Amino acid sequence: MESRSMNGNYGAPKQEIETPTRITIKGILALIQSHIEEADKGRIISLGMGDPSAYSCFKTASVAQEAIVDAVRSNKFNGYSPTVGLPQARKAIAEYLSDDLPYKLSPEDVYVTTGCLQAIDIALSTLARPGANILIPRPNFPIYELTAAFRNIEARIFDLLPEKGWEVDLVKVEALADHNTVAMVIINPSNPCGSVFSYQHLKKIAETAEKLRIVVIADEVYGHLAFGDKPFVPMGVFGSTVPVLTLGSLSKRWIVPGWRLGWLVISDPNSNFKKPKIVERISTCLDVTGGPSTFIQAALPTILEQTGESFYRKTINTLKQTADICYDKLKEIPCISCPHKPEGAMAVMVKLNLSLLKVISDDIDFCFKLAKEEAVIILPGIAVGRKNWLRITFAAEPSSLEEGLERLRTFCLRYTNQV
Repeated sequence: MESRSMNGNYGAPKQEIETPTRITIKGILALIQSHIEEADKGRIISLGMGDPSAYSCFKTASVAQEAIVDAVRSNKFNGYSPTVGLPQARKAIAEYLSDDLPYKLSPEDVYVTTGCLQAIDIALSTLARPGANILIPRPNFPIYELTAAFRNIEARIFDLLPEKGWEVDLVKVEALADHNTVAMVIINPSNPCGSVFSYQHLKKIAETAEKLRIVVIADEVYGHLAFGDKPFVPMGVFGSTVPVLTLGSLSKRWIVPGWRLGWLVISDPNSNFKKPKIVERISTCLDVTGGPSTFIQAALPTILEQTGESFYRKTINTLKQTADICYDKLKEIPCISCPHKPEGAMAVMVKLNLSLLKVISDDIDFCFKLAKEEAVIILPGIAVGRKNWLRITFAAEPSSLEEGLERLRTFCLRYTNQV
């Protein structure tokens, strides 16, 4: 029998595949937390992760909990679901989203996904082709760049403009696009900026995308979580101007990120994008990756149809309260500036003035020292594409938020250069 070389490279490709090296939000936050002394771990205040379910002031609707229990106890939803989603779940999502649109979505426009992360992957996988590029905002949710890299799609970065309320730099978008550009991403309400796009700005985005002949991927996982002067307007409103892939989930509005129930919706009433091959590609991707638990899908119609306005209003009021606390407390810290008061979502971007600080080299150094000395965890801006900025999550218990921001102020004063 012929012997073979045992070099340990079982299954290894002849050419090395480059793995994306950008760290995830969860990865960098875990690294920061690991530097906190064991004795201090009981006093940790995390303003880094957008998971409000950890705090008693943010609880999901009782109707959502009861719907899950009823679905489980029915013994009807223990098997596999269709990979595109249960028919009743697709219908419920279509009706829920159609309430805010000038046209009606059909259940066939809807694909049920395992949270918004799978929706992102399905959207990019569907659009991928040799030489393709996609336009992604900065600051951003880093999963877009990571997913694009894994799908061999070039990521081209356009800026959001803090001096204009974090609006899209549409001049840069046009300069970046070429015949290989397949889509642009917008996140509204914005993670990480806390901004909400106006109807007029969304209209300009739609007109720019139509001019460039590209799809808009609208990440609306924070949909309806707007508490400033501008109401939330879904990008699908402009579906007749440009095809929109709407991504959403239960996670933020219902405060259940661990339930992993999301959706991808083709908002394209003129069927400019929704061709048989596109539908087939989406379905094939879902065949390969699978979807969320059947019983959660079965509970979805009740959750979407019967959640009361009082629950939504309470969440919005709490977010407005904590956003105001965050903005006001940040104004007391000389080395941090907040260019735009948060008006939606659950986080805000603030800028570090390193010239006012001693022995702090950059935003990563700042966050590691802050965690070690004050047991406060904040996300360095580099994780979302903005070096020497910080992302602060304000979806927290008001008392914890105030305490965390007071510790942040104390830390900054400790490191402030004396004039």
